[in-house]
Amino acid sequence: MTFTLAIVGRPNVGKSTLFNRLVGKKLALVDDQPGVTRDLREGAGRLGDLRFVVIDSAGLEMAEDDSLQGRMRRLTERAVDEADICLFVVDARAGVTAADEYFADILRRRAKHVILAANKAEGRAGEDGAMEAFGLGLGDPLRVSAEHGEGMDDLYRALVPLAEVVEAERPAPIAAETDVELSEEDAESGEGAEDWRPSAARPLQLAVIGRPNAGKSTLINKIIGEDRLLTGPEAGITRDSISVTTQFMDTPMRIFDTAGMRKRAKVIDKVEKLSVADGLRAVRFAEVVVVLLDVAIPFEQQDLRIADFAETEGRAVVVAANKWDLEDDKPHKLNELRASFEKLLPQLKGAPLVTVSAKTGKGLDRLHNAILKAHEVWNRRVSTAKLNRWLEAMTESHPPPAPGGRRIRLRYMTQVKTRPPAFVVKATHTDKIPDSYQRYLINGLRQDFDMPGTPIRLFLRDQGTVNPYRHKADKINQSGALSKHKNRQKPKGS
Repeated sequence: MTFTLAIVGRPNVGKSTLFNRLVGKKLALVDDQPGVTRDLREGAGRLGDLRFVVIDSAGLEMAEDDSLQGRMRRLTERAVDEADICLFVVDARAGVTAADEYFADILRRRAKHVILAANKAEGRAGEDGAMEAFGLGLGDPLRVSAEHGEGMDDLYRALVPLAEVVEAERPAPIAAETDVELSEEDAESGEGAEDWRPSAARPLQLAVIGRPNAGKSTLINKIIGEDRLLTGPEAGITRDSISVTTQFMDTPMRIFDTAGMRKRAKVIDKVEKLSVADGLRAVRFAEVVVVLLDVAIPFEQQDLRIADFAETEGRAVVVAANKWDLEDDKPHKLNELRASFEKLLPQLKGAPLVTVSAKTGKGLDRLHNAILKAHEVWNRRVSTAKLNRWLEAMTESHPPPAPGGRRIRLRYMTQVKTRPPAFVVKATHTDKIPDSYQRYLINGLRQDFDMPGTPIRLFLRDQGTVNPYRHKADKINQSGALSKHKNRQKPKGS
């Protein structure tokens, strides 16, 4: 049985702490100051034998205009409408406020099922506030402590009957199509064995990163076709790294929206530091990273650092220039972007550069194709035979240097991993091979095996002059010597 549980309440009552308690991880940012959470964050909740989707929401504000607080409130109200059960949290230590009474009335009208929880109720300090919560008319309040884990058994007992009601009300699922079996010919040839390709079970992990106000949340909203993420003219709206699972032009994807990353010297606020750290963690979870630029001020120093970080982490990178609809001289600007890209980011040579408009949706098809291409290259594998033929041709065309008269021999090459592609070269005097020759090999791999833009790792292993088959020769020599010794031991005439 599964259901959706939305945690709602006014700011700073402990919703994110309770969310982290239910998912068993510190996913949501938590701080003492109110209003840290702004977007809707989903997670896999677990309580006893119950499995459900839990949603952390922004604090309900008494604002109905188009201000940031008003947009946050509308997003939370949307979560209330879509959730199967709402967990309304009040602060037992502060007592019931006028805002709590106002939002309790909204939940009575809009929510399907409501559970009332008085948080921070540990000890005697929260007794009076928990008693006051009876007056909200939402049933008996549960005394819980999200920080210390108290009251979770009471919450479980309250959820079980509601979960059964939700399950009974849910329409019967439509039977899914049966899986397509591989033919014997396809199975023998290895077709279909590429489990890295995106599927419903394993969607492509995509992170969108960039400076504040580049349009990351707007772009993701346009991709999923709904206003799922909070957007607006203010810079730095997004704080948590929010993940959304969707179908981007029939490709299953899990997209991470991240907080805007400013220069480290400008990041003073504690919450912003937590937001940036959360965004960097999302990059490490991702497979493909879209570095989103503002076309009016592209390739600033912070953009270069962000792109370089994604490459250093070994992620496939796609560079997207947003707000393309505002550009007048598009051909000239595109040539300028490409020239700057090649000059300022040589480590990402050949990576896709696309232009998009998050506001109008123009260029999303190009972005989709670039993401799939980058993901395919990131997972590419080259056979050892092809690599060694290629290595022989590369060394004949441009032999490695001979420092001090010692000739360097590149003897053997193989690919040891993908995601990103990594290669090992067995050679002599590896400490004498200059970085320029390693770049020559990496650029050759990019060009000859069609791996543009993806990070390539090249490792040199010193083989020396040792014969790799020497151990076999030693075994033969040892067996021959042993047989001769036995022959000497035999008496004459035997």
